[in-house]
Amino acid sequence: MPGAFNLFLAVHVGAGLVALIAFWGAVAARKGAAAHRRWGRIFSLAIYIASVQALAMGTLSVIWPLAMHPQLTDEPLYRGLFGWMMIYLGLLAISMTRYGLQMVANKNAHANNRHWTMVALQVAVLVAGLNCLVHGLWLGQPLMVGIALVGFGTSTTYLHYMFRVDVGRQDYIPEHLKAMVACGIAAYTAFLSVGLVDMFPEHAFNPVIWAVPTVIGLAIIARFLRQLRRPVARAEA
Repeated sequence: MPGAFNLFLAVHVGAGLVALIAFWGAVAARKGAAAHRRWGRIFSLAIYIASVQALAMGTLSVIWPLAMHPQLTDEPLYRGLFGWMMIYLGLLAISMTRYGLQMVANKNAHANNRHWTMVALQVAVLVAGLNCLVHGLWLGQPLMVGIALVGFGTSTTYLHYMFRVDVGRQDYIPEHLKAMVACGIAAYTAFLSVGLVDMFPEHAFNPVIWAVPTVIGLAIIARFLRQLRRPVARAEA
């Protein structure tokens, strides 16, 4: 089983690196242009691949935590951190990516955003987030608690928009933007924290390191939302 885990890890890291590069390609390209869509497709595919590997590694870590991480000794702690939290983060990344893509695909058919697969995915994230929260409280891990609360916020926000009736013609744009940038934040957070376990284990779960991608991502979202509002403001003026 450790061999399978290492294979999943190699694919996960490779796909993650592709996603980290493609993210900036999509951010730099003109929104809606062919280059933006091309970078977006590469980013989304890479996130899906990395997330599936995270689900596989998380499952193995739940069942055999110490066998998958022989350098560690605290079985309940690493079953929580590398098992349940990784499964939850994999589901969260998949839900963000699918939500962001569907916002564009269904821009002229908002009712399609309420397809049962979309709703089921958000419910799965909420259930996995609740499980992560419970284990975080039990293990005394504020990181797991904080990450779980992030998922509650994103999924309830997504569900609220999906079931809205009074949706404007351009409302899908900020929804798409926020979901895809949030997924980029998750990718960089994983790289800067969990990815540093082997090199700098004492800093792997440092909240400051986890906060850096969030701050940068929120700045990107704020910048593009201001750009979206400018034409509206000019029209109203």
